[in-house]
Amino acid sequence: MLHCLWYDQLSLKELYSLSHMGASKADDPSCKLLGRSQLPMFSKNGDIILGAIFSFHDNLDIVKIKFNSMPDTIKCKDLNFREFQFAESMIFAIEEINNSSELLPNVTLGFEIYDACDSILLAIKAAMALVNKQEDVLANGSCVIPSTAHAVIAQSDSSPTIGIATTLRPFHIPVISHFATCACLSNKNDFPTFFRTIPSDYYQSRALAQLVKHFGWTWVGTIRSDNDYGNSGMATFAEIAEQEGVCIEYSVAVFRTNPREKFLRIVDVIRQSTSKVIVAFMSFIEMEFLVKELLLQNVTGFQWVGSESWASAKNLATAENYKIIGGAIGIAIGNAEIPGLKEFLVNFWESIFNCTWTSHDGIMAESRCTGSENLQEVSNQYTDITDLGITNNVYKAVYAVAYSLHELLECQSKQNSLNIQTCKGNIKIEPWQVVETLKKINLTTPNGESVYFDKNGDPTARYDLINWQLDKEGTATFVTIGFYDASFPKGKEFIMKNIIAFSFTWKVPVSICTDSCLPGTRKAVQKGKPACCFDCIPCAEGEFSNETNSIDCTKCPLEYKSSKEKDRCILKEIEFLSFVEIMGILLVAFAILGAAFTIAIAVIFFYFRDTPIVRANNSELSFLLLFSLTLCFLCSITFIGEPSDWSCMLRHTAFGITFVLCISCVLGKTVVVLMAFRATLPGNNIMKWFGPTQQRLSVLFFTFIQCIICFLWLITSPPFPNMAYYVEKIILECNLGSITAFYSVLGYIGLLSAMCFALAFLARTLPDNFNEAKYITFSMLIFCAVWITFIPAYISSPGKYTVAVEIFAILASSFSLLFCIFAPKCYIILLKPERNTKKYMMGKTT
Repeated sequence: MLHCLWYDQLSLKELYSLSHMGASKADDPSCKLLGRSQLPMFSKNGDIILGAIFSFHDNLDIVKIKFNSMPDTIKCKDLNFREFQFAESMIFAIEEINNSSELLPNVTLGFEIYDACDSILLAIKAAMALVNKQEDVLANGSCVIPSTAHAVIAQSDSSPTIGIATTLRPFHIPVISHFATCACLSNKNDFPTFFRTIPSDYYQSRALAQLVKHFGWTWVGTIRSDNDYGNSGMATFAEIAEQEGVCIEYSVAVFRTNPREKFLRIVDVIRQSTSKVIVAFMSFIEMEFLVKELLLQNVTGFQWVGSESWASAKNLATAENYKIIGGAIGIAIGNAEIPGLKEFLVNFWESIFNCTWTSHDGIMAESRCTGSENLQEVSNQYTDITDLGITNNVYKAVYAVAYSLHELLECQSKQNSLNIQTCKGNIKIEPWQVVETLKKINLTTPNGESVYFDKNGDPTARYDLINWQLDKEGTATFVTIGFYDASFPKGKEFIMKNIIAFSFTWKVPVSICTDSCLPGTRKAVQKGKPACCFDCIPCAEGEFSNETNSIDCTKCPLEYKSSKEKDRCILKEIEFLSFVEIMGILLVAFAILGAAFTIAIAVIFFYFRDTPIVRANNSELSFLLLFSLTLCFLCSITFIGEPSDWSCMLRHTAFGITFVLCISCVLGKTVVVLMAFRATLPGNNIMKWFGPTQQRLSVLFFTFIQCIICFLWLITSPPFPNMAYYVEKIILECNLGSITAFYSVLGYIGLLSAMCFALAFLARTLPDNFNEAKYITFSMLIFCAVWITFIPAYISSPGKYTVAVEIFAILASSFSLLFCIFAPKCYIILLKPERNTKKYMMGKTT
């Protein structure tokens, strides 16, 4: 292997090798290097040295360690051409700066670049090599030596970078990474000297979670690399996904060194899952191993969403791999152009053609470069400059250090005819000074890229959104479908601009645990399952939901009820007993018919007022009774129609007063009949107390008491119109106001009815035909029965039927009084006039 090599961008003839770094051993050293010294892959001397650690190889040759001898040197395998491009881009930037007359004039930057072989162990070893000189024995006998590098560019993975940053922290050496994205590195308490030119995974994780939510995928599986990059990134994704309402069905981790059985278990988890979207927060190598296993097991048909580590990896975009991850959507670092880089890259022969220019340790290599190789025929990741997003991050990192050094050395233009720039500062600067200056820089690179770091050492998060599609030739390509900018307002970070090819279809796949709950239902989480798995419960009566996947149903206002679908509120029907409905029409008809019958009987009685049967039955009370019965029939009409303040007060007071007037008349007739027979006894002069005047006064007295009760009712708590809100309707009714007053009115009517019934019952056996006590008894029996059954029926009847029951009770009791008392008399007057004589009335005829 060529250990110490650097290249000039002008001529390959200037390519030369540097000898191994060494030093003469002291006779009695006080400090000695333990183990073997590690030499850089590429190096160049300069006034100020920049260190770098890349992974030129992807894997290590695993050898068994023998504990009875010194372990062999760790050997690397599997070249990574992309990492070679990173290293050459760093060298290109340094050469560009050294040739500049404006940036660091008269100061030469050198470099030492080490290979970590994608190993944390070798990365830390390389970091220590950058801190210490590599002589086996220090000649001056001192163990305190200055650091070789003033800044370190490292590394492409988060875990090795954490190791490097932790190792170099005590030495206050700045570490600038171009590809380490773990959000944990933003912690300035743990990594005070760390900077990076790639955004933190915190923003990438947020972008992935919002991207998944953007397409309506609420049920996903997740796979991560089992390292700092994958674990930290997926932890943030899971947190944001939960906030966005996305649920994770399974979450598995894998690492490249895991046995195949681990990959097979993950493949089984994917195959048996119900989610159709897989979010993979993985590095390129783990993803490559997993895709190979998925190909062998023929597991297809999933929509992949990827992190930037693999989503834009061209080595992964093969025709075979496209069968598994075709249509994938992922995050990528924005592309850039670096003028002159292509020409610089083609100067590098050895890694491409597997040849060397010089002998190594005096032994001639089997394959020696001839200089006649044709780079125009080479096409790999090293020479591919179509995607320089990460490479540009290396370029920006070098310029960030250069500008910091420029500030520290106080470089400025002298005011002379030549306008030559010089640096006034002392060339002996300390790494901690570079750290402090890096925190403040704000520069623009020669290719127009701005570079600055926030308080956490991170740049502004901007990503391209890419989609794996097939071009016309059937080759997998990365199509930019939009971008994400974390600095945009919340909810507007995504800008979509192109058509997206999903997993082998142009239609957005569906990945949900449960179908969405339609309007009219609400979500009820299933016990023991994630929030995305739920049952859809219909809203209760009087509630609605007008959104999909509503968590709760909303109560409708009192005036509204829920529709049949429970997706909106509709105005309730206002119900009251109206004149236009059938029941109202029938009740009005019966009321008018009863009043008509009453008036007709009054006319008959008036026409035959001089006949014995009319005169014998107290004609004055009879006409007053007929008048009160007419009012009873007509007062029932006041209960029909829309309630108002006046109608509510009128209906109950009119009912109470007219019925008391009616019962008072019946009671007077009953008392007169009873007293009339007692007056026939010798020496009994009782009738003088029950003459016409006393009868009028008694009726007036009983009615006046009811009037007082109604008056007190109206001035204290009168009836008023009220809306009773029910689930399906609004019942417009009369509120009684004072319940006590209402039952007092009914109770007084009941008291008079009971007295009348008792007296009529006592007079039922009295002789002679003009005795009407039997009819009064029967009428009062019906009257009391009606009103006794009215109370429970009134209480239990809903809505307008309450009013109908009350009207029915009024009409039934009125008809019972009318027909039971007056029908027999009308029968005799109209159909049996021969009985309408004084002899018959006195019982003198059979």
